[in-house]
Amino acid sequence: MAQRPAPAPVPSAPTEPTPTTLPPRALNQGIVVASYLLVAAALLLVMWRGLLPGLLCVCLGFLLTRWLAPRLVRLRRHLPGGRKARRSGQALAATVVIVAPIVLLALALSHSRSYLLSAPLQYRELLDFMARTVLELRVKLPPDMAAQLPEGAADIQRAIAAYLAGKAGMLATTGRAWLGGLLHAYVGLLIGALAAVRPSVPMRGPLVRALMQRIRLLGDAFRQIVAAQFWIALFNTVLTAIFLLLILPLWQMELPYTRALITLTFVAGLIPIVGNLLCNVVLTIVGLSVSPATALACLGFLVLIHKAEYVINAKVVGQRTHIGVWELLAVMFTAEAVFGPAGLVAAPLLYAYLKKELHAAQLV
Repeated sequence: MAQRPAPAPVPSAPTEPTPTTLPPRALNQGIVVASYLLVAAALLLVMWRGLLPGLLCVCLGFLLTRWLAPRLVRLRRHLPGGRKARRSGQALAATVVIVAPIVLLALALSHSRSYLLSAPLQYRELLDFMARTVLELRVKLPPDMAAQLPEGAADIQRAIAAYLAGKAGMLATTGRAWLGGLLHAYVGLLIGALAAVRPSVPMRGPLVRALMQRIRLLGDAFRQIVAAQFWIALFNTVLTAIFLLLILPLWQMELPYTRALITLTFVAGLIPIVGNLLCNVVLTIVGLSVSPATALACLGFLVLIHKAEYVINAKVVGQRTHIGVWELLAVMFTAEAVFGPAGLVAAPLLYAYLKKELHAAQLV
């Protein structure tokens, strides 16, 4: 009996990919773009909310702890109980980075105690000097112009009190901003130190790996900026030492706490632009305690070195990060116009990071 032929198999309908399925190449590109957007949003949030001191101190705390930990680990291995040298050395490095600012602040307050206690006496002497100067001007000026000047120290003190009363709100806001910035900076230092000694865990998700690549490039840019800023701070310190130890004594002017002021110049000079401005303001205030002429000389030095640092910063940072001087100057002035002094500080770091991302993507 002949067998009947088997029916031909019915072709199955082709399976269409679900709408959520993407080719691997497109998926990887989407993850990379998402990491770019997240980092860009985070940096814009930092600039918008004034969190730049915290971000810089996160990077600084991380790098300092990573630099200090291997050295403490090697030292710990030569001591009894060296089996746990790695963990104990890392913990000690994080502790040093966290505690060091508090110790330095306590030492600074203890050394400045005598200056703070003598501030009322110096204020009275300054008022008397201003009163004598005003009286001499009243004698030399025409009567109509002399009538507009204060008559003595009491009138000058009332004018100063009225000015401070009118600016009380602005001074309070500025004080809160400075305290908030210091708090953000210390919290950032704490976060960076703890992140540097965290236990290593395997990175599983592709987005995490992409974000770590963005953070790694940002850290490389920060490391280059810090190395460049070290030489800028050293250059500023040399100029300040020449000004305090050579130029002012030639004019029969000498400032107290010269060594402390030179040290402050180097430490504050590690902060781009703003640090130099801060230490020169302190120089001017200390010069005012000596004489108005000394304060005027310090103020002139402040203006000169502050303007010169624009070019010096662009030149040194540009050499370290392979960025043209004209590029960095243009970015710094634009960032200052958009974000104020914070933009001026952040411009070299963010532009160096942008250039690293463009080089990594082979776009430049």
